[in-house]
Amino acid sequence: MTETITTDLVSLDEPLGDDKQAVIRALAARVAALGRATDADALAADAWAREQKDETGLPGGIAIPHAKSAAVTEPSLAFARLSPGVAFGAPDGPADLVFLIAAPADAAEAHLAVLSKLARSLMQEDFTAGLRAAVTPDDVVHIVRRAIGEEDAADADATAVSAAPQSTAAAPQSAAPAPQSAAPAPDLAVDGRPARIVAVTACATGIAHTFMAADALTAAGKSAGVDLVVEPQGSSGYKALPKDVIDQADAVIFATDVDVREPQRFAGKPLVRSGVKRGIEQPNEMIREAVAAAKDPAAQRVTAAAGSAAPDSAAERPGVGAQIQRWLLTGVSYMIPFVAGGGLLMALGFLLGGYEVSNDAASVIIENSLWQLPAGGLGQYLGSVAFMIGNTSMAFLVPALAGYIAFAIADRPGIAPGFVAGAVALLMNAGFIGGIVGGLMAGGIAWWLGRMDAPRWLRGLMPVVIIPLVASIVASGLMVLFLGRPIAWLMEQMTNGLNDLAATGLIVLVGIILGLMMCFDLGGPVNKVAYAFAVAGLGTASATNTTPYLIMAAVMCAGMVPPLAMALASTVLGRQLFTPVERENGKAAWLLGASFISEGAIPFAAADPLRVIPASMVGGAVTGALSMLFAVESRAPHGGIFVFFAIDPIWGFLVALAAGTVVTALIVVALKKWVAPKELAEAEAASVAPVPATV
Repeated sequence: MTETITTDLVSLDEPLGDDKQAVIRALAARVAALGRATDADALAADAWAREQKDETGLPGGIAIPHAKSAAVTEPSLAFARLSPGVAFGAPDGPADLVFLIAAPADAAEAHLAVLSKLARSLMQEDFTAGLRAAVTPDDVVHIVRRAIGEEDAADADATAVSAAPQSTAAAPQSAAPAPQSAAPAPDLAVDGRPARIVAVTACATGIAHTFMAADALTAAGKSAGVDLVVEPQGSSGYKALPKDVIDQADAVIFATDVDVREPQRFAGKPLVRSGVKRGIEQPNEMIREAVAAAKDPAAQRVTAAAGSAAPDSAAERPGVGAQIQRWLLTGVSYMIPFVAGGGLLMALGFLLGGYEVSNDAASVIIENSLWQLPAGGLGQYLGSVAFMIGNTSMAFLVPALAGYIAFAIADRPGIAPGFVAGAVALLMNAGFIGGIVGGLMAGGIAWWLGRMDAPRWLRGLMPVVIIPLVASIVASGLMVLFLGRPIAWLMEQMTNGLNDLAATGLIVLVGIILGLMMCFDLGGPVNKVAYAFAVAGLGTASATNTTPYLIMAAVMCAGMVPPLAMALASTVLGRQLFTPVERENGKAAWLLGASFISEGAIPFAAADPLRVIPASMVGGAVTGALSMLFAVESRAPHGGIFVFFAIDPIWGFLVALAAGTVVTALIVVALKKWVAPKELAEAEAASVAPVPATV
């Protein structure tokens, strides 16, 4: 393992700026200057987004800005001792000790464990006193390395003390001894004995606050004479509390910013919940609230679906919009592999088998083999195989979206009813919008059922039989009975309207309308109406009736705009305005967009629909109008740029596509920059699924 901190990453009493953003940028620049990050601005942006979500200043003059970033190549600690201090949002004033914790997006468990050791050391007064008394960067490096286990105590003493023998520069020989358990006060006793409390701590990155809150609660519990055991759920994994410890607990504390893993273990226990920072700053208050909850028969209790990180206090509880956004982002994060893998395989199929590969791909792979090739030869066979595998993967898109939205709401009991509701939405041609509605319904019903106070003999059947059965019946039944026919009627009306407009000769207006429809719901029912209208028209096209070719070109070109625009905005024009996960999705969206896979923009639209969808519609309208104006024709129903040989004139297609892409990307960047930009920071913690690891 490489050294996490070096002298080049240490700044002692140097002016790094007057505010915390300047300090973060300066420390990120040091990390990048040593080749430990590929892009200082990207690292600073990721750390700043985390800072905006929740300030990292802590009591005692400490600040720990931190982030997981795709720009980081080696786990690193950059340290600054500031004089004067800079405000990082701590209640007791500015911070003079600042650690920038930089972890790779795919950091190994061993690295994350090292970084978490630093967080725990910051809770020890001897450690922070040593940092304040350090004379040289070498002193700081030895103190920190010793604390995180990268250097032996003897080596640290031999070097750190030599620079300032009269100071406390060296770290203490061992962790600060835990305070001895005191006799509990009467209000902290339950049935005449010390209260038994179990706690879970977890933050968005799972590196720093997770373990600091765990140590703060543990120390406060010992000081108060309470039997308190904590389970930190960090990015480096977690060790589940023994079942007997949970069973004997009087109450549970959830100090978390993300979902608690396996919350059903604590079902029925009185619950106190807050954000993770309160566990660091107010551990004594949380312990008193937990004991009071244990004595209150009407106190909130943990349900099987209690994993959502909803703070207990009204001041910290997220709004309805933030909750819905977290649920949607959970579904999207699990859906992305289906979109990326399936879309790229479909594109490969078009490339190998030609633009007509989709017409008979299923029959080709069933009736032929490598030793019995179809008439089109090896290319057609391999293209058909790739296309059908990709098409099958894409068929899971809506069910996976709905299933994991329901999972985010109701935990594991919501998965089955969510998947079923998503499959029914697909059957009813409700698309990804139907999947969202079905997932929300299934999750809400499963969550409600999980809160019921079932008899003890029935509780074991609730999460595996009763909840999935009832929630599937109700959510899917509502989808079939109340949503199917309205969607079918809407599709019929839209199809008839487009046919009427095309017949009147208003072809440019038709291009605008088709562009708007293709970008409205990105693979949903409106998008499918426009696409079905174009494909159905190809059967009537001829040398004298080229209108269907014009419509097909406009539909395909406009459908490529959203993913390409999101790729351009998130990877080139406004990288700092998008979360790390969105920037990774943007890379995949380049090829998905080029392949006419509109669903490549769904992760962006689901996370930020009020900005992404209107911007996409404007760009789609521009592209549709220009495609018609340039009289672009497409004889291929799918394939995007890979069927260039079936598009004429290709220059008109590319100009229309580029215009719409740039327009949409510029609008998205402008909206994210000037319209409610705080939402971007709030989305960072929610943009990754809550299990199996906090990110």
